[in-house]
Amino acid sequence: MSREWISEGLYEGWRQELRVDRMLARTKSAFQDIAVFENVDLGRVLMLDGVVQITERDEFVYQEMLTHVPLLEHGDARRVLIIGAGDGGVLRRVLEHATVEKAVMVEIDGDVIDLSKKFLPAIAGDAWTNPRAEVIVGDGIEYVTNAADGSFDVIIVDSTDPIGVGEVLFTDSFYENCARILSARGIIVNQCGVPFMQADELRDTSVRRARFFDHVSAYVAAVPTYVGGFMTLGVAAKGCVPGRQAVDVIRARAEKAGIKDTRYWTPEMHAAAFVLPPYIARNLPQADKE
Repeated sequence: MSREWISEGLYEGWRQELRVDRMLARTKSAFQDIAVFENVDLGRVLMLDGVVQITERDEFVYQEMLTHVPLLEHGDARRVLIIGAGDGGVLRRVLEHATVEKAVMVEIDGDVIDLSKKFLPAIAGDAWTNPRAEVIVGDGIEYVTNAADGSFDVIIVDSTDPIGVGEVLFTDSFYENCARILSARGIIVNQCGVPFMQADELRDTSVRRARFFDHVSAYVAAVPTYVGGFMTLGVAAKGCVPGRQAVDVIRARAEKAGIKDTRYWTPEMHAAAFVLPPYIARNLPQADKE
């Protein structure tokens, strides 16, 4: 029996194809094309505008590293802002930290949330109903612009690439407001693409953030369905230099927060993720301000 294949054409001359074993939802929201389907190797898959966002098989890699690293680098994050992440996976990981008192998630596309709740319930688990969570369907840019100074300790931006609906989350004004609403030791992290193919994304984002943050760096995660090698997660901080905490310090912070039973993140992987190959490191600012 012939089955549909969906082609992800993120790059001009290189693409990957995923077989659709069962289409669960295919719609066009006010912001983007959304597809959710089952694949024999990856489980359920969420694609936005033809690009893989998350799969049941490997979501733990991205979600754990996007969340646990900034929260444990900070060490005492009580208030966390999540921009995007409509599947709820980041929200779930943030709430795993017993030390977090409030997690606010702002997702512009309510259809992504609704379809994730219906077809990808395991990604978020019970995060949607956790009393420490506030989920807002709205514009992340507007929320950041209107938020009070110093109102968050960590900001996690889980957006699409800087095209279409995600483009405004990679601008000077956005990072300037993020710096303003972060507390004195605040940290922001966001995905910066696969630098083997998207080096300009990491480079341009790092230059922008360096205008408003004392310390700009990045770390990596190997996400199988993000084709092209390591995914970089760009991080900027107002306090300590990211990636310089000892493994024992990170371990103690994780134990205090109640982080256990991870599948990718460990204190050792946390530290190692900041050790970048030269082809990635060359896209970061050369001199970090001490």
